[in-house]
Amino acid sequence: MSDAQPTQKANLALAVLPSVLLQAAFFVVPLVMTGLLSFQETKSYMLVWSWSLKTWGDVFSNFYYWSIIASTLVMSGVTVLLCLLFGFPIAYGLATRFPNAQGNIKILLIFAFLTDSVLKIFGWALFLDHSGVANFLLAEVGLPPLPGWVIFSRAATLLGMVYSLLPFTIFTIFLSVEMLDKSLLRAAYDCGASKWRAFWEVTLPLCKNGLFAGAMLVFVLSLGTFLESKILGGGKTPMVAELIRQTFETRVNWPLGSALTLVTIFITVATILLFSRISDLRAREARK
Repeated sequence: MSDAQPTQKANLALAVLPSVLLQAAFFVVPLVMTGLLSFQETKSYMLVWSWSLKTWGDVFSNFYYWSIIASTLVMSGVTVLLCLLFGFPIAYGLATRFPNAQGNIKILLIFAFLTDSVLKIFGWALFLDHSGVANFLLAEVGLPPLPGWVIFSRAATLLGMVYSLLPFTIFTIFLSVEMLDKSLLRAAYDCGASKWRAFWEVTLPLCKNGLFAGAMLVFVLSLGTFLESKILGGGKTPMVAELIRQTFETRVNWPLGSALTLVTIFITVATILLFSRISDLRAREARK
């Protein structure tokens, strides 16, 4: 028995070794390289290995960078709220009203992930353009055209972000609703609960894991969006991902881009840990 246990541990270590090596090669190593680059400098668009804190001093002293980060966090938070607001009723309706079409619904959701984001964003740009489809349809029914501020605005950027990330929320909530134990709902009805009370006290609490997973997934992905702000926003509402891209490509300032990347990663991880902690505390209070 004592010989079998080390053998099982060795087999388990060998089984997880490829995954560990893969993560080290494609996550840990680039992250370490990004950290090393943030302590360098550039001169005449050339990287100089100087081991300096100048780049970090520039990041923490420049209000422009933090204003973009704050704006990105606000846009991401609003995107999460809107995705949950629209995603939950859609996912709940798909999971409860069409039980015979579960397989087809899952296939359609997967197709939503596979559709190229560039095509979707440019499609919205053409739809909302002054001479686009939206104004053509409004003119056909005798309504005034869209206001000029709709396209190339923060609202258009937000529309593109919600449209691109909504399938992630629908998919996670759909899975949580589909796995609900229906006997609990029947028990609630037998105890005299109305449909609304059963939904509020049984269905919604049991779906909180799907809601939380969808919210965190949308939040993380929204921090990395840049097509929406560049195309639909017209560059008037810069996001931190677009700032990092410009820093690397246009300004060729790799140390600054690396520092901004690390700041964004830190904020993302801290936000996820904070919400996870709040969720755990609420779960403990509920058990009491």
